[in-house]
Order: sequence, then C-alpha cells, then structure tokens
Amino acid sequence: MPKRLSNHEMERYSRHIHLPGIGIEGQLKIKLSSALLIGVGGLGSPISQYLIAAGIGRLGIIDSDVVDLSNLQRQTIHRTQDQGLSKVESARRFLNALNPHCQIDVYYRHFDLENGSEIAAPYDILIDGSDNLLTRYLINEIAVQQGKPYIYGAIYQFEGQVSVFDARQGPCYQCLFDNPPEKEPVKTQQDLGVFGAIPGIVGSLQTTEVLKLILELGEPLIGKLLMVDTLTMQTQIVKIKKNEACPICGSKD
Repeated sequence: MPKRLSNHEMERYSRHIHLPGIGIEGQLKIKLSSALLIGVGGLGSPISQYLIAAGIGRLGIIDSDVVDLSNLQRQTIHRTQDQGLSKVESARRFLNALNPHCQIDVYYRHFDLENGSEIAAPYDILIDGSDNLLTRYLINEIAVQQGKPYIYGAIYQFEGQVSVFDARQGPCYQCLFDNPPEKEPVKTQQDLGVFGAIPGIVGSLQTTEVLKLILELGEPLIGKLLMVDTLTMQTQIVKIKKNEACPICGSKD
C-alpha cells in the first residue's frame, strides 16, 4: 500500500486532515492500519461504515449469518434486496461503494476456536460486533495472546456498553466478566428485542475508540466501562481494575 495520500484521498479526507491532532500524518496512520470486525450486524453496521469512510487501509469482516428481514430495523448496511445474501457479501458491496480505496477481507464463517487465531493474526485491532458471550471470551483470549487491543461493545434493549481491553496496559474482558458460561444463554436479541438506534450509538463509540488508538489521540477507554441508557440519556463511566489472578491476563507466578 502506498505510504502517501493521493490527491483524491487528500480531498476525500480533508475534514479529517484539517483537524488538530490528525493532519496528513494522522490520516496516513489510518490508511496504514488494519482491524478485524467480528460480526457485521447491528454493531458491525456503523463500525464498518465509519471505519471505511475514515479510510482504514484494511478491514476484515467475519460473519456466518445471512440477511433476514428482521435485521433491517437496525443493521443499516443491509438492504431489502439483500435478504438471503450472506451478511459479509452484502456488507462488502455496500462498503466498496462507500470507499473503493480500502481493502476489505471477507470471511463467511463462524469465528471459533479452530480459526480465530489464524484469522486475527494479520490485523492490528480486534473489534467486537458480535451478539453472544462465548465469542467475546474468545476474542478476548486471542487479543491477549496476540498482544492486541480488543474494542468491546454490547447492547441490551435500550442500553449499551463500550470499553477497550488491552492487557498490556490494563484489564482484559475476563477481568470484568470473570465467569464464562458453559454454553450460550438461550435468550437472544430476537427474544428480548433491541431499540433500533442503540447499535448506531454504541457502534459509533466503538469506532471512535478504534480511531483514537490508531491516531494516539485523547484518552481511550482502557480500564473504563462506558454505559449509556438511551431512555434517560444518562451515561456513566466505571473504572475496571486488572485482576492479577485472571486466568487469561493475570500473573503466571
């Protein structure tokens, strides 16, 4: 990938380039960065849109699901005519049309124990766009093993959470949620419902954290959990401590 911005890219990203703390150098950092997004549904829709719009150089998207009519209330990269199409292919078409300067790697499969480490290896940052607990524990374990940040996001009905887990600087996901379930809980978003706008809010916050890490800008949510309740529009930040006895990132002594 060329280590410079073309004239077209200079114009496309001009509003970034004019920002203090970003400039041409910062935009080039975005271009030379990569991330793996696990899930291109509710959270994955805004995350992928804004990362591609921002000009990230390489984005991997992995999902084993197909587009369903019930997805369209919140999964905004998929369209009515995409029903029955794999979500990764639907997303790839949308994202390529949005910005042809970015490399998009597509994985139409589950992210699991057999393939997770290999798929994650080439990417700088791992992003949670999933909707199940077992996947989150796996993302976390791989992130710790490979020394990478894990951008966490979760939604529940009208509420959402965001954090950045990086065991090199702070706690990991399992320091906060220390007891992984033996199997995935039965109730899902299909059973409980989800407010259509909340994935956009949480996914946009996750994207903000990705870009802050790439640009080394501001204060990432490392060691902090941001919680938002859209019914009251109240937010809260809770500090998270590293668990030295954590089986994933704790001291091995």
